[in-house]
Amino acid sequence: MLKLATKTATALALLFAAPAASAQATDYRARLPQDEVIYFLLPDRFENGDTANDRGGLKGGPATTGFDPIAKGYYHGGDLKGLTKRLDYIQSLGATALWVGPVFKNKAVQGGPGQQSAGYHGYWITDFTQVDPHLGTNADFDALVKAAHARGMKVYMDIIINHTADVIQYRECGGKTDCTYRSRAGYPYQRKGGVAGRAINPGFVGDGVQTAENFARLTDPAFAYTPLVPAAERTVKVPAWLNDPIYYHNRGNTTFLNESSTMGDFVGLDDLMTEHPKVVEGMIQIYGDWIDRYGIDGFRIDTARHVNPEFWQAFVPAMQARAKAKGIPNFHIFGEVAYETLDVGSLAKYTQVDKLPGVLDFATRQAILETVTAKQQPDAWDKLTLGDSLYAGGYDTAVTLPTFVSNHDAGRLATYLRKALPQASDDEVLKRVALAHAMLLTLRGVPTIYSGDEQGFVGDGNDQDSREDMFASKVAVYNDNRLLGTTATTAVANFGQDHPLFREIAMLSKLRTVTPALTRGSTVLRARSDTPGLTAISRIDPTTGAEVLLAFNSATQPLTRQVEVGTAATAAATLAGSGCGRVAAPGSLTVTLPPLGYAVCALKATR
Repeated sequence: MLKLATKTATALALLFAAPAASAQATDYRARLPQDEVIYFLLPDRFENGDTANDRGGLKGGPATTGFDPIAKGYYHGGDLKGLTKRLDYIQSLGATALWVGPVFKNKAVQGGPGQQSAGYHGYWITDFTQVDPHLGTNADFDALVKAAHARGMKVYMDIIINHTADVIQYRECGGKTDCTYRSRAGYPYQRKGGVAGRAINPGFVGDGVQTAENFARLTDPAFAYTPLVPAAERTVKVPAWLNDPIYYHNRGNTTFLNESSTMGDFVGLDDLMTEHPKVVEGMIQIYGDWIDRYGIDGFRIDTARHVNPEFWQAFVPAMQARAKAKGIPNFHIFGEVAYETLDVGSLAKYTQVDKLPGVLDFATRQAILETVTAKQQPDAWDKLTLGDSLYAGGYDTAVTLPTFVSNHDAGRLATYLRKALPQASDDEVLKRVALAHAMLLTLRGVPTIYSGDEQGFVGDGNDQDSREDMFASKVAVYNDNRLLGTTATTAVANFGQDHPLFREIAMLSKLRTVTPALTRGSTVLRARSDTPGLTAISRIDPTTGAEVLLAFNSATQPLTRQVEVGTAATAAATLAGSGCGRVAAPGSLTVTLPPLGYAVCALKATR
């Protein structure tokens, strides 16, 4: 089991008794994005506070209501009242901000025969103005935000702009959702159904001229496919303008490459024509209204890389202005740009070209994943740290990027560990998960904890297989998982605070939020290895210059090494982990780390 050394506990007691840093300001609005520790959850999978809304007010079986607590792809009953009830648990973990999965009203069930599943995850929106009845009401959301704010916790909404639920069908596909993408060259806007088709949309010069005058000439949406909307769904979307197919690309499924990346349907979901001025105006109004009504603190933007850059260049400043007018000076916006790679440039271009303020930091996740699975690429940490300069604003932007090791799409870290190291014992996997969270909670960026990781959840894969219930689950493929650090399963509620990972994460979260070097500090790479072994990084307090050395051992053998530090350092105090030794000479600190261990060392300097 993981445990704190006595000297670590003593150092932490002294640290937590010290005057609170700026990250602990009484006014939570004053905190910068990098001051937060985020806790991410899907409301349906967290806690059921009101069983009366389990079926979302619908009648019938799972195929109609979407509610089936034994099926991993359906609603299980979690809701906003349940989440509000568990805020004390989340805050006890050390989280200062909530990232709540989408709460908007969804199409309850969609998919063809044998492919059906429910909108429990929130990404199949029909009504952008109200909470999904399975999750509660707008009043329940208001109560959640107010309760969180009363605790000094921020609330980030997960929003979707790229698409809506799958309502539009295409005549040429016979009702199927796997319609092949049809390009602008092969199916231009001014011809119906291809270059040989009859003339339509005269004078429309293409989506590159994004003016109201030009788009007024786009009146027929049947340039690539002939869109059809079933009679029962012709008015299902809210606001009402979303029901008109002219505001969608209607070109078939994306291949996630080239032109189709921003213009194709995401697995059949209706892809909004975000080049259209009406769509830009409409989305600004929709999401600005959520800021105005509830005073939320930020947006995580789903599928951000599948929207054209010009949209973000208009949308982001509008949201920032709405937030500022509401008295929210540090509104945090970050887009999902899913690239499982160490190529920082793939992420950074969305801050340079699209002008997104930030993105989910898949590169840091990849570096941590490779390190703890003993699969790191050559110069992985050099690529990562040097890559921070590529973001618009450089390191000042990099330090605001949400970092993570697990989430509801990419899967849980423990899943990757068990697949990469099938011979590893549960105790070893537990230590590797703890090491990864130590890295997550001390490196630059905004650490984001995925609900269940703190209880040793392991998952079976990505997507549905990583979305276990925190309350007692009835899903067999969740309940047969062998959790880490506990004899419990997901068949019982997992909200205890004695799990070794919960304790470790809580300790590190609290340490982070009272240590400016860890929230706002610069980064200096001190040591790294292309094989399992030492990775050492210094974080430097931007105001005082105080140095905190982070040392991680990804090997299964202990190590003792000299690590470069600032020459003014005379001694080191262990803030977390173990192994901060003596300063052997000016600029050199001895660290002694156990297998798969770490140390957070506060350096004392001569004055």
